[in-house]
Amino acid sequence: MASRAAGVGAAVGSPYAGGVRATWWYTVAGLVFLDLVVLMNWWLWLGQLPAHAVLPGGPALAALGVALQLGAAAVLVRDYPVAVRPADAEDTVTAPRRRRGAVALAVGAAGAALLGVTTGSWMLGVGVLAFLLSLLPWPGGVRWRLVALLTLVLAGLWVVDAPRLGIDTADADLSTLPPTLILLLPALSAFSLWWWDLVRELDRAREAAAAVSAMRERLRLAGEVHDLQGHHLQVVALQLELAERLIDRDPAAAAEQIRTARASVDEARAGTRDLATRFRGVPLPDELANAADLLRAAGHEVQVELDRGAERAPADVLGPLVRESVTNVLKHGAGRRARISLRREGGMWRYAIANDRDPATPGAAASRGTGVAAMRDRIAALGGTVEVRADDEFVLTVAVPDGARPDAVDGTGA
Repeated sequence: MASRAAGVGAAVGSPYAGGVRATWWYTVAGLVFLDLVVLMNWWLWLGQLPAHAVLPGGPALAALGVALQLGAAAVLVRDYPVAVRPADAEDTVTAPRRRRGAVALAVGAAGAALLGVTTGSWMLGVGVLAFLLSLLPWPGGVRWRLVALLTLVLAGLWVVDAPRLGIDTADADLSTLPPTLILLLPALSAFSLWWWDLVRELDRAREAAAAVSAMRERLRLAGEVHDLQGHHLQVVALQLELAERLIDRDPAAAAEQIRTARASVDEARAGTRDLATRFRGVPLPDELANAADLLRAAGHEVQVELDRGAERAPADVLGPLVRESVTNVLKHGAGRRARISLRREGGMWRYAIANDRDPATPGAAASRGTGVAAMRDRIAALGGTVEVRADDEFVLTVAVPDGARPDAVDGTGA
């Protein structure tokens, strides 16, 4: 199965998923903080200009404008990841996102107008509006062309604002940091979002590479199984055909051919078992992602929590348990909620799955009891434990040592 770690709800299904999420929140916080710093810096700077007159009620109106503009920026930047999700998920969220974006942009424009009027600066009002426009999910190279245009407009407005504010643009001693920040605000926000797009594309490429790797491994296994079984089945068919011809005139020879065919079947089974032992399955985080997808498809609300380094958990041991426990949830659960977790505690990996119970299901307790008993025997042979709790929900917890191997059960491994 493809690696879909980034899409497992609240899970950290891969060692990189938490980093990608942290990068996004760092980007959101950075953009909103940059906007706030620019606005506060500009307001303090204007207050120091001798030609600047503050309108009656100006500080309160300016504070309202700042609040409206920051709120609009937070909504726009929060919705931005929707625009970089896979295309198959975009259609279900485009309309609500567009409505929120339109409302946020209108509110932000009102805040920009308040800031422009109360400060007497066209550059400030248009600058914060340009910042909001740069946060929209523009396609392709439209964003950078828009940023270039807005920067030119802001530069022109600075030429208009400077004389009105009593600033000599030729005076090199006068600090122009606030106007410079306004001038660069659209470009800085566009660069931050471009960086986020790049991080998302790299994360998608990693997921695609994992999917291709898993598919190649499965194709290799399928080829080996086909060659192994095809050879033995052909031999068995010939031996049984010969036995059929000999059974009337030479029963002893026919019986010998049947025994040889049975030996060929045993050899095929042994070869298949050896091949399965040598085959390395998908990493356990992907196994858990597949389990979560299956439960969600059945109508469950699923939460997944994985520790970092979960890909190093003994997948050969826990993988079958994950599949068996998910099957039990589908058969005997009430079909509303499920929780899956995988944690490393000391030298043990602890897998747990919980789901709401459906006591009305006939035979649920007995079926689970038999399955859990067999599971407990297998895990005990590996030095692990199986715990079950059944009250308002059914909770299965399996703990196995780090590095446990399934062949240790029959004594062929360490």
